[in-house]
Amino acid sequence: MIQELRKIQRQSGAILIDNETRINSFSNDGEGFKTAYDRAVIYDCSHWGLLKLTGDDRLRFLHNQTTNNINKLKPGLACDTVFVNSTGRIIDLVTAYVTDDSILILVSPNRRHFLMEWMDRYIFPMDKVKITDVSEKNIVFTLIGSECTTLLKEGGINGLAELPPESHYLTTMGGASMRIAVGSGLAIPGYTLIIPINQAKTVWEQLMQLGIIPIGDRVWEQLRIRQGRPVYDQELTEDYNPLEAGLWRTISFEKGCYIGQETIARLNTYKGVKQRLWGVKLSQDILPDTPIILGSKKVGILTSFTEINQNFWGLAYISTKAGGVGLNIQIGKAIGQVVKVPFLTHEYY
Repeated sequence: MIQELRKIQRQSGAILIDNETRINSFSNDGEGFKTAYDRAVIYDCSHWGLLKLTGDDRLRFLHNQTTNNINKLKPGLACDTVFVNSTGRIIDLVTAYVTDDSILILVSPNRRHFLMEWMDRYIFPMDKVKITDVSEKNIVFTLIGSECTTLLKEGGINGLAELPPESHYLTTMGGASMRIAVGSGLAIPGYTLIIPINQAKTVWEQLMQLGIIPIGDRVWEQLRIRQGRPVYDQELTEDYNPLEAGLWRTISFEKGCYIGQETIARLNTYKGVKQRLWGVKLSQDILPDTPIILGSKKVGILTSFTEINQNFWGLAYISTKAGGVGLNIQIGKAIGQVVKVPFLTHEYY
């Protein structure tokens, strides 16, 4: 079934990599980046993982495992939340979708097996929780752009404009069933579609007919760096905590105990965040992991880099004492200026 989807994607110019599990590009990077802001694009992120929690204790269990207030979520609502270890360091940023009988958890690429094992170790004999990997049974697309709602309405999906943030529901398109969720995973309007794998080809064809442009990993990487969306193994590692990573909106400071809660609460109470993740505008290309220098002192490290229309951008962790937006820094041979990016927040509650 996935082969049928890949066939029509190749016909649209898809350059497939990693045993055809990912699309590197549709050879439309310049157009794709622009269109993501002023119209609509589609990104196949089915190489991300999708886990499913079932059982009567599923809400309580995920609530106790992650930073956000999962217990408050009713069926049809979702939120971003962070798995952290016992010292509050990041394991993964995920999105949880609560349904009538389960919680679907969209996780970063290459993290589903680790998170399956991580959660399994905290399931006790009396817990009514079951974890299932449903990644191979579903395809996930994200729609990104200001005209997504209008175009989906042309495709027969009405009422999206009235939906509250972080909501989702089951619907159909061209006879194919899918779950549509408000949010693109970036700070750009859009939707996330979770589709049974045998329906994915139909949905993709319907979206193509609406004039939505496909993009691959290269454009998504450009978009997420300009937006400030951190990713696993670059900004999201056990070297950092969610406050440093600018993920304050994923943290509930009123929810009570969860793994890593004590450390995160203490950092907030005593204003102990020693570094922050920022966007950086650069004078030239530079490799990630290059130290950031202010004067003659190392004050941070570049974690991501991209070139967009002959402009250079990155994400970097920078010492809180060094400063924030507007700070001029040296990164290797490049000159950089710290800029605000919309996905991240830095504040104390």
